[in-house]
Amino acid sequence: MSFQARQTVRPLDPPPQYRTTTNTLGGYGLSAPRMPQTVTSYFGNDRALPMYKDKPYFAPRRTVPRRRWKLILNVLGVCTLIYLWYYKGSLLSWNTTAPYDAQDKGLELWKWVQSLDDTGASKGSVDWDERREKVRDAFVVSWEDYEKNGWGYDEYGPMTNKRRNMVEGGMGWIIVDALDTMILMNLTKPVQHAREWIHTSLQYNQDHDVNTFETTIRMLGGLLSAHYLSIKHPELAQITDDDVGAPGEDLYIEKATDLADRILGAFDTRSGIPLASVNLNKSEGIPAHNSGGASSTAEATTVQLEFKYMAKLTGESEYWTVVEKVMEVMDDLQPQDGLVPIFINPDSGKFKGNEIRLGSRGDSYYEYLIKQYLQTSEQEPVYKEMWDESLQGIRKHLLAFTQKARLMMVAELPSGIGGNLHPKMDHLVCFLPGTIALGATGGQPLSEARKSSSWTQQNEDEILISRELMKTCWATYLATETGLAGEITYFKLDKEPVMMADKYPLAPSNAGSTPKELQSISGPLTRSDSDPWRSDLSIHTADRHNLQRPETVESLFYMYRVTGDEIYREWGWEMFVAFVRHTAVLEEVYDEEGQAQKRIKGFTSLSNADTIPPVTRDNMESFWMAETLKYLYLLFSDRDFISLEEHVFNTEAHPFPRFKPAGDLKTGWTRKPRSAPDSGSGPESL
Repeated sequence: MSFQARQTVRPLDPPPQYRTTTNTLGGYGLSAPRMPQTVTSYFGNDRALPMYKDKPYFAPRRTVPRRRWKLILNVLGVCTLIYLWYYKGSLLSWNTTAPYDAQDKGLELWKWVQSLDDTGASKGSVDWDERREKVRDAFVVSWEDYEKNGWGYDEYGPMTNKRRNMVEGGMGWIIVDALDTMILMNLTKPVQHAREWIHTSLQYNQDHDVNTFETTIRMLGGLLSAHYLSIKHPELAQITDDDVGAPGEDLYIEKATDLADRILGAFDTRSGIPLASVNLNKSEGIPAHNSGGASSTAEATTVQLEFKYMAKLTGESEYWTVVEKVMEVMDDLQPQDGLVPIFINPDSGKFKGNEIRLGSRGDSYYEYLIKQYLQTSEQEPVYKEMWDESLQGIRKHLLAFTQKARLMMVAELPSGIGGNLHPKMDHLVCFLPGTIALGATGGQPLSEARKSSSWTQQNEDEILISRELMKTCWATYLATETGLAGEITYFKLDKEPVMMADKYPLAPSNAGSTPKELQSISGPLTRSDSDPWRSDLSIHTADRHNLQRPETVESLFYMYRVTGDEIYREWGWEMFVAFVRHTAVLEEVYDEEGQAQKRIKGFTSLSNADTIPPVTRDNMESFWMAETLKYLYLLFSDRDFISLEEHVFNTEAHPFPRFKPAGDLKTGWTRKPRSAPDSGSGPESL
């Protein structure tokens, strides 16, 4: 049967579509033909320079003789008028013929989601393998839409097929970021196509500044993770080599090395603190434009996992020492109770301003403390000390309880320690419950960790905190009409805020005592509109957008892996169903009898997630495929698939292996004696 689809914009030179006729984990296109080797064959086996570096960004532009332009424009004008008259409609909707087979994922997904109840439940017992496959299907729909209508571009809007590059030729922002997700999902042919683009089109010599942190965590992290997975799991997304005699994984590490060398220029400052941006062509750092040259504290301290793994892979200690120096400078400032202001001056190496928060510009500093400790197989205890100190500071100064339901939330300190609490939580803060649980057990199952002689009451307290904060993050989803959280949530506290430090004072570290499991502080979250917890939350009009962020599902992934509690899987499933139901971009498909059906074309961010239908914003963030769908897929997978005991995920969800550092790859510094809180030089003013 033939079908006709109404689409928004005609695709430009669409690549082959990747479809499968099975719902199992088999890779897409396992029998795909080998990539052509014409370039290698022509130049022989001399590989002094990787061939991908010699490729142009784009095909040569064809020119049209000047005299023909007038005729062409006239013809186009007439066609446009006929088009408008015939359809009496918009410039964005028109008909084109496109065949869809019976396994079209967009068609299947929309039919499926319409059959579910409000919570995403369906008839029959829960099958987590089937649920995982639905996540995989959603990824395939997103990828195919991008591949067809936005291929090679760094930004893509699935509603209008708008696309834009960050720099000339593109950075691979979407392709590289999603690469390891495709490998984990065993999507062979999409990986082959992405790899071909990286091989032929991706270059890092653009004379343009890019964000140091974002480029490191997304692009460098994506390449390193793809390299690792292609070696560790060769059974996933098996592909052919790009060059004769060159192992398949070489491309990723060569690209990563080229990129890392260029990023190093950002660290060339008096203090060693990296500048906010870097010109890749010149390998020169560029100060931030909107903060008086100060760098974000989180950004400066969230490049360590990537560069340390680079050092491990290449044996080049410079990668290690430049990022290790940053951590030494940070710790030498002796932040009070381990809580750091959100800006730091790359020139002086001192904090700028006093504001403390675990949302934007603060979040991943704390995340990478415990993850650096785990990445190096617990061989660098300085990071465990820093993490424990910061966690105690968070508990003492930031953890507060809401007025009615006693939900635990993480407040902000706009004026620093000693100032008033600001009861506001960015969605970004929802990385914290999972990270605390990860730090408490080191990634082990809770039941096993509790058997250790080193398990203390402090560890039990951390599990309680992680559970309570996870519940609060989940409440921000239940609080909206779509079931998808807003970007920022405000909480109602008592006039004199009740703090975690007041309700549960820090237990002494008595290794000989038997830790006591603490009971839940807040009650269950019901869906009743009259439930008291709802009056504790407020989402301002300007903050109701949902950007497909991953932090809550990231924590659900860790919480399930650590505690084994199925409730975290169920919450994740409800989130996934809400994403499919409310962020799907739909198009109509007509069969030859004219019967209309709807299929999902892609998924987009929302400008307002607190109304139905939601208000969309025509943008697919790269972390939708790199993080959100990846964490959902892992949440519904077996626990030993990419296990927490053997891996550490960077802040963009790219998995790296744990390893034991040797030789020059070591901390190389010791912590200075702690000063009194009111001594020493304070931070610079903003």
